[in-house]
Amino acid sequence: MKIVTAIIKPFKLDEVRDALTALGAHGMTVTEVKGYGRQKGHTEIYRGAEYAVSFLPKLKVEVAVASELVSQTIDAITSAARTGEIGDGKIFVTALDQAVRIRTGERDQEAI
Repeated sequence: MKIVTAIIKPFKLDEVRDALTALGAHGMTVTEVKGYGRQKGHTEIYRGAEYAVSFLPKLKVEVAVASELVSQTIDAITSAARTGEIGDGKIFVTALDQAVRIRTGERDQEAI
């Protein structure tokens, strides 16, 4: 089992959710986050004054999947979240040692 974590632009959430649902992902966690990558933010003009926006708003989407579905999950997120512009985001994959569904006590594969 793996945790696939994607940092995406906020307006791409519905497309990513639809792509993961079509793939058979049963649940996900979405967190509002701020950060920057290579673009280091940008400058904006507000009421005539220019100021730097160092941390850009993003969404962190986390989904637990079976190990054999990782590449399909990555492909689904990538195709749904891509705009072709800088700041489209990143995907990270980490190992998931154990999962337990609290309500039923199901473990590992049955829990996700």
